[in-house]
Amino acid sequence: MSLHVTFLGTGGAVPSVRRNTSALLVRREGERLLFDCGEGTQRQMMRFGTGFDISHLFVTHMHGDHTLGIPGLLQTWDFNDREDGLAIHVPNGERRTMRNLLDGTGTNPGFPVRINEVDPGDAALARDEYEVRAFATEHRTRSVGYAIVEDDRKGRFDRERAEELGVPVGPKFSALHDGESVELDDGTVVTPEQVVGEPRPGRTVVYTGDTRPTDATERIAADADLLVHDATFAEADADRAPQTGHSTATEAAELAGHADAKRLALVHISSRYAGRSELLAEEARAGFDGEVLLPDDGDELEVPYPDG
Repeated sequence: MSLHVTFLGTGGAVPSVRRNTSALLVRREGERLLFDCGEGTQRQMMRFGTGFDISHLFVTHMHGDHTLGIPGLLQTWDFNDREDGLAIHVPNGERRTMRNLLDGTGTNPGFPVRINEVDPGDAALARDEYEVRAFATEHRTRSVGYAIVEDDRKGRFDRERAEELGVPVGPKFSALHDGESVELDDGTVVTPEQVVGEPRPGRTVVYTGDTRPTDATERIAADADLLVHDATFAEADADRAPQTGHSTATEAAELAGHADAKRLALVHISSRYAGRSELLAEEARAGFDGEVLLPDDGDELEVPYPDG
């Protein structure tokens, strides 16, 4: 089951030649989920070939560098005669702000648009095999982060052991793997516990949006396969982070370490570090033993299962 991340916009509030404003696209099998939509996101989607088939857009907060791409994207879909509905998820209390953004730009598409407010702890989207959960962040306005959290998977099926117990190859294998006991021809009952291992964890991808380090982020990022965290500032400008509701790369790294995340991707890179953004990765690596990524716009990442 593929879980693929494309970094569409990795820059801070001011776009640069190298980095666009915030947007992240996640593809899980055939489903595409878009997180934030800064100015020019639709062009980034074209440029990097992500596809446009999106039914859910998750907005961390209503600042323009995370939302100004929404009207243009919806208008393009409307020009292309889209009929499928779109759900836009926003922090609680921001439905009217989003509606004003769309109305103020003359965005009144011919397809259904539902604006859904979410609180920390809500499952903004619930699927059979995963959820997108909102969690509390700390910025200068109403804000949330989002985590894609997959359900546990079935344990591994021990075919050799099943055959030793006399289970014939075929439907009884599937029944056991699905948690059902089976009866053999001689009356022996074989239970799933005899041939199926412990459930295996699914994957977790956490996207913070703009934020100070928070306990809620650390909790939801526990053992995360990928943490995409605000890293606006280097240590030389650390005093700016709390003033503006952002994090330094070092703070992001420390949080990732406390959470035992496997990989940390640094985003929302301030344009003041143009040409020297690797400094942020160096500072993060000094505080985190896992893999630190400093993605450029267009970089792609496959998220493997924890057990390979």
